[in-house]
Amino acid sequence: MKALVLDAYGPGRLLRATDLPEPDLRDDEVLVEVHAAGLNPLDVKIRSGAFKLILPYRVPLVLGHDVAGVVVKTGPRVRRFKPGDEVYARADDFRIGSLAEFIPVKESSLALKPRGLSMEEAAAVPLAGLTAWQALVERAQLQRGQKVFIQAGSGGVGTLAIQLARHLGASVATTASVASAALVQRLGADLLIDYKTQQVDDVLRDQDVVLHSQDAKALDKSLRVLKRGGKLVSLSGPPDPAFGRDTGASWLVRLAVRFLSAGVRRRAKRLGVAYEFLFMKANGQQLGELTQLIEAGAIRPVVDRVFPFESTNEALAYVETGRAKGKVVVRVK
Repeated sequence: MKALVLDAYGPGRLLRATDLPEPDLRDDEVLVEVHAAGLNPLDVKIRSGAFKLILPYRVPLVLGHDVAGVVVKTGPRVRRFKPGDEVYARADDFRIGSLAEFIPVKESSLALKPRGLSMEEAAAVPLAGLTAWQALVERAQLQRGQKVFIQAGSGGVGTLAIQLARHLGASVATTASVASAALVQRLGADLLIDYKTQQVDDVLRDQDVVLHSQDAKALDKSLRVLKRGGKLVSLSGPPDPAFGRDTGASWLVRLAVRFLSAGVRRRAKRLGVAYEFLFMKANGQQLGELTQLIEAGAIRPVVDRVFPFESTNEALAYVETGRAKGKVVVRVK
């Protein structure tokens, strides 16, 4: 099969086109012919080596977490899918590789592709959509009438998180540029903060939930806009001790994680708020919940650009700029 391979970690490393054997299929997996692959900042970070401690992938490595395609083969323990099904998924950790013609995915991580979406649109959903779901529904338990602040509203996660929060009945504030104002307002944001001219902690207060995805400076300000008893869910860190336990990390990594997050956990405690780090996981059941919302018209993926497979390195460079509005997708087939 054709594939794009990372030969060594490093910022800006180019992926190499090559031919690889079709991947082996485990008993609980489905082999998917990849039609489209969504790209994420996570792919860029893995390529740079930023996550080597917690995701120690061995190179050469095929990148790619988001996949939309067609089932071509199933393992003997698979019951819910059959060849010919149109599906999508966030590939499992340590089984990533959607920048290739075929990828194996656990049955439990897979869902039927939403009706009415193209393969490219479907590939824009899994990682970002599951991140929004796990942050707002699973971790924050966002309720109707609450107030949520979602950073970077025009990004891949932000565009879906705004729509999900509005569906849940929350009031949504977000940061974006003036150029993105119309987009985030159309998606359902009630309050737009221009991050170039306004300070978040000058504008917001008494938020129930913050979805944090930016740097440490933004994290400190975001803690201060929460009301007492509120919760901040961070996608960009620092990882907390629960993350070290849940991932089965070594004692050394768990110690490092505890040290890295000690400061922010102390600040949160002083303010009477909760801090949690989220590293999202593949989950087919939750993806099925998102499918229902998409088919009902409650949420819709935002695709910025679709690149051909042979231009994947250019696509990754575009993701790295941070200027994409919504998701960047690679058309594989």
